[in-house]
Amino acid sequence: MPIDPQRIGFRPVEAADLPLLAGWMETPHWRQWWGDPATELGYIREMIEGRDTTEPWLFTLDGREAGYIQVWYLDDNRTADVIAETPWVAEVPSDAVGVDLSIGREEDLSRGIGSAALTAFVALLRARGHQRIVIDPDAENVRACRAYEKAGFRPVAHLAGRTGEALIMEYVDGTREIRP
Repeated sequence: MPIDPQRIGFRPVEAADLPLLAGWMETPHWRQWWGDPATELGYIREMIEGRDTTEPWLFTLDGREAGYIQVWYLDDNRTADVIAETPWVAEVPSDAVGVDLSIGREEDLSRGIGSAALTAFVALLRARGHQRIVIDPDAENVRACRAYEKAGFRPVAHLAGRTGEALIMEYVDGTREIRP
């Protein structure tokens, strides 16, 4: 039975949360898809301290920390370095926001938590006025891709095969999707 997104909560990441995130980042399911834990924690520290516009959040399930989610602004990431590494960023409308997430504990994988968290986070972002929401999982991360599809994300057709390892997906509510 799917998890009701109403059971999901969010709170901004604080410096006191970095040890929790460090522990999660050392686990195999994080190491497979995320970079070096010290580097990733450095990025999150920059977000917390306001040197990066990406917003880091923890999500909870019934009040228990269950994972990490962040929203980043594509327009703030259209630098020459980013576009050289990920050219698809230049092809997504400037008003889009990107989302990344990971389940905290390995035993919570494949339980529907990611889909529920993403569904709830999309509702939060849409309430804030964001209509274009993308996510860019590694195409080989089948578990994540399935979870994102359950949350309403669909592959962006015109970017298929042009994004390296990433599968660019956009939240589609039946009324719009990214077009070239």
